[in-house]
Amino acid sequence: MKSICLTLLAVLLPALNGLAQPLPPLVRKAAPGVYYRLSEDDKKIIATTSWIEFRDFLVVIDANFPWGADALLRDLKKTSSKPIRFVLDTHYHADHSWGNGVFAAMGATILASDDTAADSVARNTPGWAKDTGTGEYDLKRYKLVHPQLTFHDKLAIDDGERRLELLREGPGHTRGDVVAWLPKERIVFTGDLCTTRAQNNLSDPGMDPNGWVRILGRLIDLNPAIVIPGHGIQGTVDALKGQQAYLSAIIQAVQDGIVKEQSADQIFTTIDFAKYKPWSDSNTRNHNAVNAVYEKLKGS
Repeated sequence: MKSICLTLLAVLLPALNGLAQPLPPLVRKAAPGVYYRLSEDDKKIIATTSWIEFRDFLVVIDANFPWGADALLRDLKKTSSKPIRFVLDTHYHADHSWGNGVFAAMGATILASDDTAADSVARNTPGWAKDTGTGEYDLKRYKLVHPQLTFHDKLAIDDGERRLELLREGPGHTRGDVVAWLPKERIVFTGDLCTTRAQNNLSDPGMDPNGWVRILGRLIDLNPAIVIPGHGIQGTVDALKGQQAYLSAIIQAVQDGIVKEQSADQIFTTIDFAKYKPWSDSNTRNHNAVNAVYEKLKGS
């Protein structure tokens, strides 16, 4: 009987070890080997960060804040023991790139478009130096690392089993926006070109409102099955369409208002934001978006 039990254990243990382990509470599995971690706003981790498993390594999409990178790594290690080889900054904003140093210290190479790298040097350097965070949010605990390997139009990561295409699409949200595209799985990682909650930021100096709408059109044409946004939960192509409709409504109202010599505040009252939820759920962000588009188009 003892021999039979030992034999059964020898057979069952590998099968039990192969069973899927529960994911950490904030981690979602979009597809086999494709994960993302939701935000923790109360911990100043406001962006969605993703990782993709290749045969021998991992690729992370957006480095988050440094403390966000730390939190991500704790959860990522519960899904894979493979090393992180590359980290893509979809754009240079702090909540997507200031965690670069955490990953670089582990041997990862930071990727970005050439314009994102330039903006990181020009804007993140003084922004980091002026930061007044304390405790776990004190940047003196970390190192600012700019993108290390840059490209102008496109870069592909392909190990023969999985292909990831990094596509320069900006200017839109910023001048250097990049999306990541898994063509076989039809999954697109948009950075802040698309959100699935009210977290649009149109204040960047390199923001191009009409360019942004055109980019969303190109992404819609890809017909992705899954959209992983810069902020919020995963969506479908409808997330891209909703984001595009929200921006288009603002742009059209501003263009019409400028012709009528209306102020930004007057233009704001002409938009039926209730049609564009969840992107329009923040009245403050709606005001800021109208003001930003107004300043951009009035000055053009």
